[in-house]
Amino acid sequence: MFSKIKTNLKSSSIYFKEIFLVYLVIITLTYIKDSDSASAYFLITAFTILFFLLLYIIGAKRCREIEKIKSTVAGIRKNQFTVPDEIILENNLSGLQEEIQKMFGKMKSDIEYLKKLERVRREFLANVSHELRTPIFTIQGYIETLLDGAINDPKVNKTFLEKANYHTISLSTLLNDLIDISMIESGEMRMSFRYFDIIEFISKQVEEMKPAAEKKNITLLFKPGKNKITVFGDKDKLRQVFVNLIQNAIKYTEAGTVSIIAEDDAKYCRIIIRDTGIGIPEEDINRIFERFYRVDKARSRAVGGTGLGLAIVKHIIDAHDSKIEVKSKLNQGSEFSFRLKK
Repeated sequence: MFSKIKTNLKSSSIYFKEIFLVYLVIITLTYIKDSDSASAYFLITAFTILFFLLLYIIGAKRCREIEKIKSTVAGIRKNQFTVPDEIILENNLSGLQEEIQKMFGKMKSDIEYLKKLERVRREFLANVSHELRTPIFTIQGYIETLLDGAINDPKVNKTFLEKANYHTISLSTLLNDLIDISMIESGEMRMSFRYFDIIEFISKQVEEMKPAAEKKNITLLFKPGKNKITVFGDKDKLRQVFVNLIQNAIKYTEAGTVSIIAEDDAKYCRIIIRDTGIGIPEEDINRIFERFYRVDKARSRAVGGTGLGLAIVKHIIDAHDSKIEVKSKLNQGSEFSFRLKK
């Protein structure tokens, strides 16, 4: 009991000067008003007892508040709370309670974000390992077969070498895409913005892609809104965007048309890449820009690609303060569009 009294009085010591000053003022006024020694002594004794009682009450209240704060902090450390609203302090500590709730909410959010990053990192490493393993093992298989004697067989040696070379190119493309996505996501990608004619630029990309389209009997069309539209952007990075989007449109279109459209607006030029291909299921549209995400994994590997192309496209378009939009209907085709500043 005495220990508790001592603790409460000690806790109230921070208010001692203020309370003692009030106590002195009251004692002085009492003595001035009533100079009778017996009466003054009684009042002084009463006020002294009241002084220490007040200190005890204030100390006890402060101890309760401190203990509540300590238990709350301990509860946070031991993960006893799940939501900020579970943290409740004394009524007169509402301001502190609000700040602790905000801190707890921020801490929970940071922890969830770190867990998500760790999960993404594990998935990324697993995907990279898988994507690297496939071409490496394939190349290794062809080379071992050639070394075991197939190199002397004119019926298969050139075919095996061509296939090994194809997978070498695939491996090189994957590594280049990994470097690109790593630089983009780490903020190390350097952008070189300048004004240029987007009509002339797209025309060159279409000419380069026409042989691939003609090989599949697909019509590749470019529909410019005007003869010349000047936009502001990074030509090299935008070339990656057009190559990825047009290649995908050709890959996933069995027959029909791939159209590139440039619509002129007051402040922007809207670019549309539209195909009559197999389309994308509605449930997959929001995920196609994730790294290594494939709608149809078997088909995607059959037509080639690293699974990083659309992720790179999204980052580049984001860096142009724009947003890539997707519309698609299964077995009817897809449309990718974005805007560039003029």
